[in-house]
Amino acid sequence: MAGTEDAYTAEPFVPRRGGLPALHRAATQTVFGAGKLLDRALTDAGIDPADAYVTNAVKHFKFTRAEPGKRRIHKAPTLRETTACGPWPAAELDRVAPEPVVVLGATAGKALLGSSFRVTQVRGTVLEEEIHGRPERLVPTVHPPPALGFARAGRCPQAVLRSDDRDGAYRGLVSDLEIAARALG
Repeated sequence: MAGTEDAYTAEPFVPRRGGLPALHRAATQTVFGAGKLLDRALTDAGIDPADAYVTNAVKHFKFTRAEPGKRRIHKAPTLRETTACGPWPAAELDRVAPEPVVVLGATAGKALLGSSFRVTQVRGTVLEEEIHGRPERLVPTVHPPPALGFARAGRCPQAVLRSDDRDGAYRGLVSDLEIAARALG
């Protein structure tokens, strides 16, 4: 008999039909969106932000306060939470059929490629992997956890905003997105 841990999945909540609007309506407290910095980076890389579908690998965020009176800080999801949310990006990949998938950051990469994923080792390359039973081309780059960019883009890259060398980090992001643009053909 399967234990509670084995049953920790969002699968029962993912609609089988209805396209993206059905996915958006079925989810509560989810994050579907993009940021201004990403839109600028996409444009600089030659990608129209309107052509991008942006989503998150882990749909629910949890926050903590570092100290009393300080702003909330996003906490990285656990492996259990990432695994539980897996049915959502699988359903989105199925409905959007992106080409390529831009994987933004470690959390998104681990959600799609497993716990051994290291964005620093593969960023700016084109990977060909089977994801949720489908062959996919992926371009990993930096990103705030836990998001994915489907189709032609990604989401607001906090890694750029947190960097000591913001200009260099931004140029690196644009360079990675240019690789994604070339992968579009």
